This record gives sequence, structure tokens and C-alpha cells, in this order.
Amino acid sequence: MHRVFTACVMTVVVGIGLVTAGKPATAADEYTFDLVHSSVSFKARHLDISWIHGRFNQVEGKYSLDRDDAAKSTFELSIKADSIDTANAARDEHLRQPDYFDTKQFPTIDFKSTSVKAVKGGYEVTGDFTMHGKTKKITFALQGGKEVEFMGTKRTGFSTELKLKRSDFGFDKKNIGLIGDEALIMIDFEGTRKE
Repeated sequence: MHRVFTACVMTVVVGIGLVTAGKPATAADEYTFDLVHSSVSFKARHLDISWIHGRFNQVEGKYSLDRDDAAKSTFELSIKADSIDTANAARDEHLRQPDYFDTKQFPTIDFKSTSVKAVKGGYEVTGDFTMHGKTKKITFALQGGKEVEFMGTKRTGFSTELKLKRSDFGFDKKNIGLIGDEALIMIDFEGTRKE
């Protein structure tokens, strides 16, 4: 009887081990951008008297959230540079040229996190931002993170604003002044995940 009981216990223990071995106890949740509810927009000074507003119409991204250990979370963003849209076709075409974004040579603007830590209201994210062939390390605060369920899909969202200098990314310095060196970038995204 003792041998039968021991065999049963061992079977249960091995079975539990096989189940838990394939699934980490605290795995990060994986999200992909819902493109209908995500955007990257910007504004920059023109002649230091007014603001030019614009957006990028083609943006994609993904991120993972580890609620127990923020350092294991990651964020990635990719923007198609020639999808720039300032509501003026002639200006948009000019911005795609070599003296500005040079979208043929540098088709995407990318960000990939290298460290994440939890802060009040969200996360502080540091990573490599690549634009116009130059990569710089930047840090910004992502606000948000509340999760809701809508039509069977888990959703969470974040937003941030950051300032970038075009001169840090190799843009033609002759054109700094017409359009200011510094641009304010607004990033809002909503991610979805399936259970």
C-alpha cells in the first residue's frame, strides 16, 4: 500500500513539474499596437513665430509587460518615415528629401528599449532611438498601463511626450532656423493581447 501511495505522489509531482516547466510562473504579457488607436504626432517651430503640426500615418510596435518585475518589460516602436503628414502635400514631399528626413536612405524611425523601471503612474523607459541614420539613447516617462477587456481582448495603453533636437540626428543644419531645431513628439498607443 505504501509503495502504491508513493508512486501516486511521484506521478502527481512529476506531472506538476512538466506543466510548470513549460510555463513560467510570472511570464510577461505580450502586446501589439492597435493601429486604429495609436498615433505619433509632432510639432515644431516655424521661423520661431508659429507651430507646424504633423503626424506619421504608418506606425507599428509591440511591448511586453512584466507586472511583477518591470525590468523585464520591453517596448519597441517603428515609424515609416515617408508617411509623414503635415496636411500640405508639397511640404510633406520636401520633408521626405535628403535635406530633411531622407526617407529613401532612412525609411524607418525606430526605438527599442534597453531598460524599464516602474514609476508613479507608469514606467520610465530608456532605449535606443534611431532617426536619419543616427542612434541616440533617450529616456522618457510612459504614463498609463491600466488594463481593460473589450470584446474578449485585453487592452492597455500609454502616452508620452518628449523633446528631440534634429541637430542630434544629423539633419541639415542650414535648415535649422526655418524650422526650429527642437521638436515636441507626442506618442499614444493602445496594445492588445489574447488570453
